[in-house]
Order: sequence, then C-alpha cells, then structure tokens
Amino acid sequence: MKIKWFFFSMVITIATVLTGCEPLAVLDPKGPQAERQARDILLSIGIMSVVVIVVFALLIYMLVKYRASKMPEDYEPPHIEGSKWVEAICIGIPILIVGYLSVVSVQSNYIVESAPKGYEDQEPLVVYASSSDWKWHFSYPEEDIETVNYLYVPTDRPLEFRLYSYGPISSFWIPQLGGQKYAMADMITTLHLAADEQGELMGRNANFSGKGFAENTFSVNVVSPKDFDEWVDEVKETAKPLTKEKFDELLEPGHLGQMTFTGTHLEFSPPPEHDHGNMDADGGENAHEEHDEQDNHSEHESH
Repeated sequence: MKIKWFFFSMVITIATVLTGCEPLAVLDPKGPQAERQARDILLSIGIMSVVVIVVFALLIYMLVKYRASKMPEDYEPPHIEGSKWVEAICIGIPILIVGYLSVVSVQSNYIVESAPKGYEDQEPLVVYASSSDWKWHFSYPEEDIETVNYLYVPTDRPLEFRLYSYGPISSFWIPQLGGQKYAMADMITTLHLAADEQGELMGRNANFSGKGFAENTFSVNVVSPKDFDEWVDEVKETAKPLTKEKFDELLEPGHLGQMTFTGTHLEFSPPPEHDHGNMDADGGENAHEEHDEQDNHSEHESH
C-alpha cells in the first residue's frame, strides 16, 4: 500500500512540476523556417512513439502468452525454422520508415536553405554575423551600423545572415527562427531566416569553441519594420564610430556585454572572399556567364 501511494505521489509531483516548464524553443517557432523544422521534429517523434508502443505491446503479449508457468512440465516447443511474414514485417517496416523520413528530410533541407516561404519576392535584410572568442559581431552594411552580442531585426522581411569566424568554428543558432549553421574562418556560409512575430528571442553558439562557449550567447529583438527604422536612426545619432583599434580590442578573448557602433568592421577587416551557399539560380548563371566572358577575353588577348 505504501509503495502504491509513493508512486502515485511521484506522478502527481512530476505532473505539477512539468506544468511550469516553458515549451522547448525548437517547438515554439516564430518564423517559417523554424515552423517547418518543428513539424519535422514532431513527425519523427510521432513515428518513433508508434514504433515504441507497438514493440512494447508485442513484448508484453509474448511474455504473457508464452510464459513458462502456463505450459505443462513435459512441454517441448516445436522446432521452427522461421516465418517469412515476420521477417518481412521486421525488415520492411523500418525500410519504409527510413525511406519516408529521408524524403521528408531532403524536401525540408531544400526549403530551409532557400528564401523563406512567402518572402521570395522581397529584398532581404543582409547581416554579416561573425564570431570571436567568445562574442558575436553583427554588421549591417546597408544601415552602416554594427552591434555586439545582440540583434535587431524586423518582422515580415527575409533575413540573410552571412556567417564567418575570427576564431574557431562556431555555430550560429536562433532556435525559434531556424536551424544552426557553422561560421568558419576561411569562408562565408549563408543562412536564410525570417521572423513572423515580435518579441525577444535567444541565440547562441551551438558548437563547443573553448572555455567561454557556455556564455557565447546573444539576444534577438524582433520588432516591427517601423520600430526597426527608428532604432537605426537612433543608433546613427547616438552611437560612437567603430575604429580598427576598437575592433581589434573586441577580438581579444573574453566576454562582453551588448555594444553598438556606427560604421562596420567590413571596411577595414573584410570578410572571407569565398562565399558558400549564397548562389541562387540567377546568381549561378551570371557567375558562369561572367566567368566565360573572362575566359573568352583572355583567349582573345592571347591570340
């Protein structure tokens, strides 16, 4: 009786405690890319739950039906070579599940790597996000401002993050807007996101990069387009300019709070030239055409 009440109390306690937990960030999407990924996660959880429930149900059935106490003492089980149907089910169903999830994953990968759905015709807000030990630098080339350890982005506009690193490989991740992507020292990787709802979100480095990795986080302020323009104007009026000396000081290992500057470090410390993942169909054609023209020009000069 005491054991029964103990387990009952444990269940009530766990249920009460869990009611106060906030939802997982990856399952609380605030943008189209994150919403697609959240659906895939829930789909995978659902399929795995069905498999686990069926397997445990069969296990309990077999343990009860074929338990030793139910058989007579002189019982000898028949010699069975195997069942083609059982083997087909045990092999076929996992193959079908893996095949289906593979198709869904490939489709989702193309979706989250391209411009967010519904924003294809809009000009994106370009932000260069560079990491150093252990901080994030966000450069807005169009607005000519730079922030440290925090982002301001508008709703209802595509976001194009161009990622690279001034130190070890980092991973740029805003769970409620989309999946993570690596920032490396010798190339730029491009991440397409968008935000549908206003609010303050959390971002972080999702890749271990040294002893200060745990505090390598940043905040994301999602505001209306009007508030974003007002913030840009305010920064230009109040913030100090970013100099090369100040930027070199910021790159020193350590933690910093949030900082704001006019100008960007792109002027005196340009990003890597190699750009990976930022070639759309037109860009690819133009790049090939330009390359062909250069080849033809070189060939003509040689003659």
